[in-house]
Amino acid sequence: MNELQKRWKLSLQKSTRQKLEKFDRLRGKRVQDGEFWDVAIITAVDETQKAAYEMQITDKLHRGELPLGVPFHVFADPPGPKIGNGGSTLHSLEQVKDMYGEKLSGFRIIIIHAGGFSQRLPSASALGKIFTALPLGDPLYQMLELKLAMYIDFPSHMRPGVLVTCADDIELYAIKENVAIVFDRPGFSALAHPSPLSIGRTHGVFVLEPAAESDLPELEYRSCHCFLHKPSVDKMQASGAVCSGVSCAEYSSSCVSGSEFVYTDSTYYIDYHTATRLLALLKEIGPLDCEIDAYGDFLQALGPGATPAYTKHTANVTKEEKNLVNVREQIFSLLKGTPLNVVVLNNSKFYHVGTTQEYLFHLTGDPDLRAELGLLSDAFSICPGDTSKDSAVCVIHSLLHPSCAVASGSVIEYSRLGPNVTVGGNTIISGCWIDGGLSVPSNAFIHSLTGSLNGDTVFVTIMLGIEDNVKKSVSSVSDISQLQFFGTSLVTCLGCWGLSVGDLKFSGDQSCLSLWNARVFPLCSDLQSSFATSLQMINSLHSESSCSLLQDFKLFSLQEALKYKDLDKMLRFRKGLFEDICKEKSKAN
Repeated sequence: MNELQKRWKLSLQKSTRQKLEKFDRLRGKRVQDGEFWDVAIITAVDETQKAAYEMQITDKLHRGELPLGVPFHVFADPPGPKIGNGGSTLHSLEQVKDMYGEKLSGFRIIIIHAGGFSQRLPSASALGKIFTALPLGDPLYQMLELKLAMYIDFPSHMRPGVLVTCADDIELYAIKENVAIVFDRPGFSALAHPSPLSIGRTHGVFVLEPAAESDLPELEYRSCHCFLHKPSVDKMQASGAVCSGVSCAEYSSSCVSGSEFVYTDSTYYIDYHTATRLLALLKEIGPLDCEIDAYGDFLQALGPGATPAYTKHTANVTKEEKNLVNVREQIFSLLKGTPLNVVVLNNSKFYHVGTTQEYLFHLTGDPDLRAELGLLSDAFSICPGDTSKDSAVCVIHSLLHPSCAVASGSVIEYSRLGPNVTVGGNTIISGCWIDGGLSVPSNAFIHSLTGSLNGDTVFVTIMLGIEDNVKKSVSSVSDISQLQFFGTSLVTCLGCWGLSVGDLKFSGDQSCLSLWNARVFPLCSDLQSSFATSLQMINSLHSESSCSLLQDFKLFSLQEALKYKDLDKMLRFRKGLFEDICKEKSKAN
């Protein structure tokens, strides 16, 4: 690492800490005009998720964890077909337009897309990925606070309009002191980060217009010729998106030194005039009945090099509705000729934390993010001394007996662990109560949910392998051998549990069978026995021995456990943990 790289790395750490400190000064205090967002919007997939989000935001405001005096609105997608984050953007803008009328023309708004069931990180499914805990801050940060902190400087340098972002990523950046990112140009203005070509394949990529030679500052304002959505390497090369030679790759640790790189997307701004044009189009189209992407369908229509060819590409859509192409063509027609301004952040980092593997890596194995954010191994927890000093272990809002042992690479959040509990490596434990003496395997995802069924409180503990694909589906029971549970065919698992293929039932859509809707998780009457019972299931797989314990239980799918979740009781469990942790800390002092 050369001197300039070291300087940029330290600058990124310093800039990030300054943003966190600035946000901390606003937490629990009433903000002044122009100091923060005029309106903050969080999108939800349905009314149930909306209620969960509103409950948690109310609690945060009451505890002084968020700035006060700012309206936080949660808007659920309308019932019916999935409308995507692009549809959610338009729907949310329509809602605030109805609420505020012409006042909206002077507002600076942030929209955080948090809808969806977080199937790739199911510990965030019940309470929402925007409320994913982070080992940071006092009071403890969740993703919501971190998003607001990282954008803390934006509202005061932004013309009225809308900033659009997502709940499962983190953007860090550094620019020269006394310089600010300014959002004052018409159309769209998007943040761009230097990334390897491998990252470009799964993100949006900007094809920038030629620019004059520069000394590669941390911040550049560029025009975009066109936007590529999840392009192949060949397409990046052919479109002129690939940069090489003397570049940010020489200075920023975002890229491998000296390698080819591209500029990828994250967050973007829409000026008020363009937002009103989009709202007018929504009124013309009527209720949306197809999935619109806030990145692929909006940004691909922008810039002088945009063509309508993308409107017919539907590979990335969850379910192709018959009206999709027509709606995309209307969006393209409306936005064609609208400028796409790019805010190039050469000294920046983009982190995605939406999967179990990403979550584990970034909280336990990534020294860069730990240094940049100041992440802790022990965040508001009581845990053994050796665990709290292990940078490869992360314990958040949890109470662990001093005799517990946690292997490297594991994350424990919102849980109680009794005496002599051992936890293997590369494991996530969330919302669990583990009795003494139990041994938790490595490479496991374990999450306990509290539910209400026919007036009774029930508990379900979801156990999966870290690499299990919950979204992978088959269309017929005869094909369920293709589903892998802890790396083992689901058919083999059923045999170990004393069940036959004929015994297995699925909830919901019977043409889409997956680990998401397979009824294999037992309902229990208390949190401890729920964990212990599910652990027996996993142990039978590891020992390849048969047990018939599931025959004695009513079985739920992960999908059903979320449907019947009791958020009040789940949050009450966390509150009990909070009180007990405070008591233990006061004893220690």
